Amino acid sequence: MSTNPPGNFIPGGHTVPAGHGWTWIARAWDLFKRAPALWIGMVLAFVVISCGLALIPILGSLISFALGPVFGAGFAIGCRALDEGGKLKFSHLFAGFQTRFGTLVAVGLLYLAALFVVLLVVGLICGVSMFAIFRGGADPANIGAAFATMVLAFLVATALMLPVAMAIWFAPPLVVFNELGAFDALKSSFLGCLKNMVPFLIYGLILFGFAILASIPFGLGWLVLAPVIGASIYTAYRDIYFG
Repeated sequence: MSTNPPGNFIPGGHTVPAGHGWTWIARAWDLFKRAPALWIGMVLAFVVISCGLALIPILGSLISFALGPVFGAGFAIGCRALDEGGKLKFSHLFAGFQTRFGTLVAVGLLYLAALFVVLLVVGLICGVSMFAIFRGGADPANIGAAFATMVLAFLVATALMLPVAMAIWFAPPLVVFNELGAFDALKSSFLGCLKNMVPFLIYGLILFGFAILASIPFGLGWLVLAPVIGASIYTAYRDIYFG
């Protein structure tokens, strides 16, 4: 990779060839190979922190969502350091706390709000339908209708979660590297993903295959795959938003 982004920043991103879905992963692997032990250590530290927050009722989950983009920004900053010929440091994991922290937290809170809306919509669809179904009795017809309602709820949740995932995917690097506000970063991330649905399809299929392999040896492969996925967000960001 070159030292600097190849060209000017494109706020909404631009379309790249389909094969770049694999290129993002290959370049991420190259970043991982430069400091594998440190990458794994950072991932383990993040998991420990997340598990610790999960032990705090309600508030812990809220904090996790709020800090998710902050840690994501830290991983991106670490990737840029390697990309520019520098060294990865464990402190990069916490770099987001020192770089546009408030905006990153705002991104996390907007993400949480979007998830709440999705759960509310799905709950209304599923809850009202299930009440009407079981009110009529637990005969086979009603049980079948209940199953159909659950399938519908799953499909609706998937359809609603896709744009939410697209909006959050590139938001952290857009905030810390390009100084976008929370809403503008979410919007730009969504547009960048939307313009590259085909590369993302290839990217997702490849990672799905790797995820199966990583899960076979007691899930130990995720110690490698997780940081590679994290680095691939940065490599895809560079590819899509600079031209």
